[in-house]
Amino acid sequence: MWLLLAFIIVPLIEIGLFIQVGGWLGLWPTLAIVVLTAMLGTWLVRTQGAMALSDLRGSLSGQSDPTEALAHGAMILVAGVLLLTPGFFTDGLGFALLTPPFRRAAFSYLRKRVKVQSFGSGPRPHPRAPGGANTIEGDYVEVDPDDAPRRPSGWTRD
Repeated sequence: MWLLLAFIIVPLIEIGLFIQVGGWLGLWPTLAIVVLTAMLGTWLVRTQGAMALSDLRGSLSGQSDPTEALAHGAMILVAGVLLLTPGFFTDGLGFALLTPPFRRAAFSYLRKRVKVQSFGSGPRPHPRAPGGANTIEGDYVEVDPDDAPRRPSGWTRD
């Protein structure tokens, strides 16, 4: 439902802003501003993205929690999409997402609303309940390699 509202409200806001700014500045200056903000936004996204990637590498090499660095990278990516979308409202949101204080505030807000179940690195063991449906009961006999028969097992080629 929220996504549908965003797809309806955001274009209406953009059309209204284009009409207001175009009436105030004229057609060509308005179009020039849209193109310049897209170019400036692209450059800012590249520089901010490189810094976010460096922070992510640092947190991974230090074996610390990369959550914040990943969130900043995702917000920079969203900012790039917003800045490449023509419009003044989306440009404002995109430039806001490129400022570190706004990203930190957005991250702290999201951190309060999202609950992470667990975090870890490396392979996770798959716990099995004893006697459960995936348990196979069996017996074993330890075989000393020196006393083992010298004939093929049937599972190997001769």
